[in-house]
Amino acid sequence: MTGTTRRDVLKAAVAAGGAAGLSACLDIAGESDVPQGPDDPSTLPERQYAWGEYVRHDDHGNEQLPRHQVLLYLTLARDGTPTESDREQVAAAFDSLSRAYAWDHEGLLWSAAYSPAYFDRYDEPLHDAVECPPPHALSPFEQPAFDEQHLLVHLASDNPDVVLRAEQALLGEEDGANGVSFAASLDGVAALADESVDRRTGFVGAGMPAERQAGLEGVPDDGPVPEASPLFMGFAAGFAQNQATEDYVAIESGPFAEGTTKHVANLRQRLADWYGEQSFEERVMEMFSPKHAEEGWVDGVGTNLGDDSRVDETLADVEAQAREHGRIGHAQKAARANRDEDGNVRLLRRHFESTDDGVASLHFPSLQQRMSEFDAVRTAMNGTDLTGVTPAVRQRVNNGILEYVFVVRRGNWVVPPRSKQALPRPQ
Repeated sequence: MTGTTRRDVLKAAVAAGGAAGLSACLDIAGESDVPQGPDDPSTLPERQYAWGEYVRHDDHGNEQLPRHQVLLYLTLARDGTPTESDREQVAAAFDSLSRAYAWDHEGLLWSAAYSPAYFDRYDEPLHDAVECPPPHALSPFEQPAFDEQHLLVHLASDNPDVVLRAEQALLGEEDGANGVSFAASLDGVAALADESVDRRTGFVGAGMPAERQAGLEGVPDDGPVPEASPLFMGFAAGFAQNQATEDYVAIESGPFAEGTTKHVANLRQRLADWYGEQSFEERVMEMFSPKHAEEGWVDGVGTNLGDDSRVDETLADVEAQAREHGRIGHAQKAARANRDEDGNVRLLRRHFESTDDGVASLHFPSLQQRMSEFDAVRTAMNGTDLTGVTPAVRQRVNNGILEYVFVVRRGNWVVPPRSKQALPRPQ
């Protein structure tokens, strides 16, 4: 079997999921030999999003997220507040998952998060130390569907069979995973109400978008995605100096202390004009800033930037750059709102690509202490305030990457601390 065919089968297996997807994955790649997790799951980090120390890092210290990822949007099976029996069952399922796989990129990194709609089932409001309103449109030109399912389980591993088998065991389709018999599953408490919408998959890593671009809606037929790029748009992202720390995004007090809030958007990409009409220098301008292109800061996909995109060096004269070059950079716009008064980055972004339904798209999870911080950065990214600087810059044209990405869905979530990850109460 050729390497291309093998990659295609593995991609299709993760996208399809279920017993058939797992079987196809095992037929091609076999069962991954990964360590089990601890006997006592309470020894794992209290922060469910504590992934930074447990993933690969490149030569510059930038996080390299697990290559295969699955998002499960689950709806509770019964109306009303969860029972103690429900809570005990979910806790047993989550503990079993923690025991099954080591907490690292080769094993399994995962989290459970809850929507405002979940907390609305209770009489008391969500604790006032947690700021997580229902999802809403974040630009004047988008009409997203809103994810208001109750529970979001995010699974991530470098090994595709790990995320598939973990999913099967968690949903009750298999009795266990990686040699661990599960004491319980989520079956009967929470389920995928519509698998075509509620199960989403993705990947990230150098070479993976290029391997998957053939025949994909949204990507030109000539296959322009660079081999070295971790993302369909052809540039690296997630530079360490432009990311919030896990400490910074942690909720500081109350019953959800050491938790965080999580926004997850799904964006469709249409890259024919991105690659067909824009030169490399113009793509650099619109992804980073005109100054990046003018100074020649970006080589290839941008890994030469090391651990800092240098976008903060472009903020003093954004309007002057726009007037001179007729363009504004995506990273440049967002960065205007992405640092607090002490200079700390506000958002920890962990986005990854997808080919679900044969469409080039992006899943965009962002972690922040308060959801209003994400909203502020997105408002800055819209660049609506910059459209009058020059006639060349319009709301979606020459205004970062807005011409090429379209928001399909949005959801807001509370990621509780691990000790409260099983159907938490709002107070």
